[in-house]
Amino acid sequence: MNDALDRLARELVLDTPARDGLRLRFGLACVQRVRHLLEDAAVVACLDTLGRFVDGRATPAELEAAAAEAAQLANHHPGSRSLDGVGHAAVSASYAVANALAGKALRAAEYAAYATVYGEGGYGAVQQRESFQPEFDWQLQRLRDLAAEVPR
Repeated sequence: MNDALDRLARELVLDTPARDGLRLRFGLACVQRVRHLLEDAAVVACLDTLGRFVDGRATPAELEAAAAEAAQLANHHPGSRSLDGVGHAAVSASYAVANALAGKALRAAEYAAYATVYGEGGYGAVQQRESFQPEFDWQLQRLRDLAAEVPR
């Protein structure tokens, strides 16, 4: 969905094991932007585990357990009862957390962008590609900045 981000990810070879740390840090950065949209304290706790792991304060086993829990929680989110779709922001944010924990940074970024747009403008806004551009621009710059901090 974010073509420029996809191109940069290919250039960085983001999907390789050598880039695990960068993927996790980028996923975390994207999800932190939609943290306020999360409705379930258990999902927030999973996100916090990712933050601790990135900071070196959680183990791979803790990360794996949080990833499994986040996936389960996202898949069982009750969804939105709102006709305008604004409530979908929490669903998308939950999926963003699950994907970030699973090391699927680009999927996390995509869900975080949806959460942002749902949260700001509801269902109608997600139908307009230009609604995503500010978040796409931020994501692209953030991945560039994070990649510059880490040698290849």
